[in-house]
Amino acid sequence: MKKKICIVLLLILTCGIFILPTNLSASYATFESSESCKSSVLIDMNTKKILYENNAHDRVPIASVTKLMTILLTLENVQCGNISLSDKVVVSENANSMGGSQIFLDANVQYELSELLKSVIVASANDSSVAIAEYIAGSENNFVRMMNERAQELDLKNTNYSNCTGLPTPDGYSSAYDQAIILSNVLNYDTYHNYSSIWMEDFKHPSGRTTQMTNTNRLSRFYEGCIGGKTGSTNQAKYCLAVGAKRNDTSLISVVLGADNSKDRFKLASDLLNYGFSNYTSTTLFSDADLNNRFIKIKGHNRQISLKAERNFTFAHNKNQDVNYSLIYNLPNMLISAKENQIVGNVQVVVDGVIVDTINILSKDTVDELTVWDYIKEITTL
Repeated sequence: MKKKICIVLLLILTCGIFILPTNLSASYATFESSESCKSSVLIDMNTKKILYENNAHDRVPIASVTKLMTILLTLENVQCGNISLSDKVVVSENANSMGGSQIFLDANVQYELSELLKSVIVASANDSSVAIAEYIAGSENNFVRMMNERAQELDLKNTNYSNCTGLPTPDGYSSAYDQAIILSNVLNYDTYHNYSSIWMEDFKHPSGRTTQMTNTNRLSRFYEGCIGGKTGSTNQAKYCLAVGAKRNDTSLISVVLGADNSKDRFKLASDLLNYGFSNYTSTTLFSDADLNNRFIKIKGHNRQISLKAERNFTFAHNKNQDVNYSLIYNLPNMLISAKENQIVGNVQVVVDGVIVDTINILSKDTVDELTVWDYIKEITTL
């Protein structure tokens, strides 16, 4: 018997079969929970793959989780240079009049955009959300159009925004899965993490008075590896939460919508994350290291460029399932010239025969096109 086992192991090693545990089937159905919420989902942040779902695509009100899109559009506009965190924003009477959670802004007074954004992320301030929306788009209505356009770009099929705060309206809704996708985008920004990690802080108004901010996402302090999230609650939406967490190389996002009470939403979201970290691990399937021995020739004698990955690909997979993976490179044999960080090709990551991601490959070097004199010099030196 031992001899047979050794022979099998030898055959596996000789054939070069690389086996990685993964989750390509609906194994999330084994998760057991006495969920008292309208819908929920757990996804891998990197691949957006659903690891567990409960009515994940149902359209439901989401309360202040709506502000994730307000935050995302603000961060994107800062990144592309349309606005700056140091900009001064004049708070309108309209923004000042917002009810619900607020930071009690003074009307017709200038506030720094960074402080307004911080109050939205930490304290879910409705007045700051409207002030930011009006600053970016001229009016909240225009900003809402931007929100819905961005939702379409992200292919969110079950989302419609009617304001930037999440205050109740008949036609405002989203789904657990859609909000997980939005949070996965928000979590890519360092500025967000600078603010989301704050537990308690005083918001200082230009007049000198202060308003105390306490993070509405209690998991930011009490859940190991929490990297941010957004709460929300209204009578219609009940209690909602979208939250992300990272342990080692595994990054997960759980969303709970329509929980019966605040305690339940935090427990359910934590239970989902615990399930994910207990049953899934992550493996880096592609990184710069895979390009160490790959080069592209540049037209001319002994000219070539080194390559690097635009990003790594880390795959969350079930610890108890096996899968093979491969990398398909799409690279030219030769280029006339290249600039540093120029996209020169891509690699497709294939898991069990399915392309799960396509990643750009960049040039590490700058090599200019040869001139006529360069060609003459090359010929004379050969």
